[in-house]
Amino acid sequence: VQLQASGGGLVQTGGSLRLSCTASESIFSFNLLGWYRQAPGKQRELVATVTSGTSGVYRNYVDSVKGRFIIFRDNAKNAVYLQMNSLKPEDTAVYYCKAGRDGLDYWGQGTLVTVSS
Repeated sequence: VQLQASGGGLVQTGGSLRLSCTASESIFSFNLLGWYRQAPGKQRELVATVTSGTSGVYRNYVDSVKGRFIIFRDNAKNAVYLQMNSLKPEDTAVYYCKAGRDGLDYWGQGTLVTVSS
């Protein structure tokens, strides 16, 4: 499985970006899709995940992005998106998408998001 992330760029504080992650195959079977980020000199951290199962769809966000970021998936387009609003300089990082199923994780290449103050 190959994941292609895109949508990063330079934006001013308060601006918005939408990250996209497209898979090389159907994402229907992936029970977890997520976005992580790694800022310079810091460890990679979870930003948002969307999990799906027999009991429904659940979204999880790191506290620092709650109310500003939205993760959603489009099975028809084999894609997962991260809508980022009200961006802050501390959101500056390389963002990675991840897909998980059957105990295996697949990672896309990073896309750089830079938020200027």
